[in-house]
Amino acid sequence: MGIVAKQSIKNLISTYFGFGIGALNVLFLYPKFLSVEYYGLVTFLLSAGNLFWPFMALGVHNTIVKFYTSYHTKTDTDKLLNFALFMPLALGLLIGVAGFIFYDALLQYFEGENDLVQPYIWGIFVIAMATAYFEVFFAWVKVQFKSVFGTLMREVFHRLAITFLLIILYAELISVHLFIYLLIGVFILRTLVMLGYAFKLYLPKFSFQLPGRLKELMNYSLLIFIAGTVAVALFDLDKVMIEYFMPIENVSIYGIAIYIATVIAVPSKAMHQITNPITAKYLNHGESELLKDLYVRSSNTLFLISGFVFILIITNVHQLYEIIPEPYRIGVSIVFLISLVKLSDNVLGNNNSIIFNSKYYKTVLIAGVVLVGVAFLLNVWLIPIYGIYGAAYATFISFLAYNIFKLSFVRITFGIHPFNKRSLYIFLVITGLTLSFYFWDFTTEFALLNIVLKSILISILYFIISFKGALSKDLTNFYAKVIIKKSP
Repeated sequence: MGIVAKQSIKNLISTYFGFGIGALNVLFLYPKFLSVEYYGLVTFLLSAGNLFWPFMALGVHNTIVKFYTSYHTKTDTDKLLNFALFMPLALGLLIGVAGFIFYDALLQYFEGENDLVQPYIWGIFVIAMATAYFEVFFAWVKVQFKSVFGTLMREVFHRLAITFLLIILYAELISVHLFIYLLIGVFILRTLVMLGYAFKLYLPKFSFQLPGRLKELMNYSLLIFIAGTVAVALFDLDKVMIEYFMPIENVSIYGIAIYIATVIAVPSKAMHQITNPITAKYLNHGESELLKDLYVRSSNTLFLISGFVFILIITNVHQLYEIIPEPYRIGVSIVFLISLVKLSDNVLGNNNSIIFNSKYYKTVLIAGVVLVGVAFLLNVWLIPIYGIYGAAYATFISFLAYNIFKLSFVRITFGIHPFNKRSLYIFLVITGLTLSFYFWDFTTEFALLNIVLKSILISILYFIISFKGALSKDLTNFYAKVIIKKSP
């Protein structure tokens, strides 16, 4: 797992750096430099764009990953990549025409309390289209086992650009309207940079010839599109439905709580960039023992890293909310519920890669579609009763049920699971440290100082326990080979 560990760690650093910049934006710059209504507008535009881009890509980015190693000639590979380039364009044009025809109906939908959205509806389409092509080019480089630059572009580039835009907005060099236009432009620029890098690594011979096994490609793309829609819908459906039932400023309040918890998902996202193509390779070549080993080790490593982040967030959440501007200081229980969901995602290791790169993905898609329907109904039921907390309850129930189903499905179908004795030890360490530090703080009036001191203490204890107990083979090996080796 050398290439996995090496690129996963680089991806992890890049992703956490990006999330750090994002935290600066979400927790401090957005609330300080934008009104709560415009912050809610930005959150809604990005969430809606994220909700709709799978309809442009139709799963072709995952199709590249699954089928790339199954083609053995450059001609066949080039046809596959040309197919991936054409699909988002065709679907984007189709959706764009439909949006133009029904544009007046869209304007009417946002009339009234949230009419602030109306002038920027087109931005949802642009963000979705740019993101769809970005994911295609990212998959393009992942199958070359070059995921680090793509991770930088996905996690760091746009957040750093938004930081710059927020600063010049605060300096009154641009208006809030121009800020939103430039923010949309950032997603276009990110895609163009990724296009250049993808073509630098592998430039196909362009043609309009269709790839072999077209029916199989189309079937997989369509079904994996449903899977992608399921995952995105479960994640962003709540924000879009909050906008429908409540004033738009509630989207930004909810978005802050979600962003804090989403930091726990970073390890899984970072490792997925490299484990996904490797999992596809193992499945394509029938290497079951290597697949099982990757499943267990990825779970241990992700559980250990994400558990550390979980502890830091839960034990410091009250002090963190003291730093956030007062209008946003609700949602502590939301952070806890979504944090549990994100922790469970990491425990599954490369479970998603196993399912969606295998021949059994169709069965899981049915369950996913059902769960999206359940999530929708839960939001409709719970948001009017509990407000933004109702959205969190709906997301928690839906995601947890989906994860339990996927875990059970892989166990029954492949006869493997990601757990071993290390899994139990990691769980006990996370539980013990969380309970020990949640109810205890340093006696200081400064919330930020308390967060720093408590985090340092937790980090030292967690580091010692993790490496003395060898709770993850890969992290222990990395520590021995890199850190100890470099020590004088």
